[in-house]
Amino acid sequence: MVSHYAIVPAAGTGARFGGETPKQYQLLAGRPLIYYSLAALCRQQRIERVWVVLAADDIWWRQHDWTSLGYKLETVFCGGATRAESVANGLRAAATAADDDDWVLVHDAARPCLSQAMLAALCDELADDPVGGLLAVPVADTLKRADDAERVARTEPRDGLWQAQTPQMFRYGLLSHALAEHPGGTDEASAIEAAGLRPRLVRADASNLKVTYPADLRLAEMILQAKVRVDE
Repeated sequence: MVSHYAIVPAAGTGARFGGETPKQYQLLAGRPLIYYSLAALCRQQRIERVWVVLAADDIWWRQHDWTSLGYKLETVFCGGATRAESVANGLRAAATAADDDDWVLVHDAARPCLSQAMLAALCDELADDPVGGLLAVPVADTLKRADDAERVARTEPRDGLWQAQTPQMFRYGLLSHALAEHPGGTDEASAIEAAGLRPRLVRADASNLKVTYPADLRLAEMILQAKVRVDE
């Protein structure tokens, strides 16, 4: 039986979001944004342990109470300068528990609306996959390529294009090796692709949004409120 573990890289500052407080600690419905990402992972029965990877000089984590997340959560202050470095450091921290064939789910700290249904679908659909994969949604909007003056240079065909989300789920050994050999990608799937493999796309939906700008907080709050009403 293989195990499932999760890593949440949270050492960044969220420069596009703005403000003095890192994006992951901005309040969403009274709690830090990152709380909801961690809660979704800790709640999933198949996930045995969750490592949150923070910057070495993080001063905000200890200002909040995380005890409600339970025993699965482990905190490591070993974040790197990039997402790939933080994930790689998290994988090293997980070496005390994970075997090469175990699954690792890497999830964004700023993607708070992850549902249990999406998590279950990811784990179920990839259970026997030789590579692993990620949650994603087909691109629905028309895509425009801009020139240097921010005018439309051309319209890009959207056929076959998907928008990557997280979690992204790969075997511990495979992901560790891929990130060591190909650290320049913007997500874990990029490293796997650079290693010559083809991750599987598992269909999610737009509610699993990533908070990038302040206006996204309100949208995330509305999604979370709707989820609570459904659960009730």
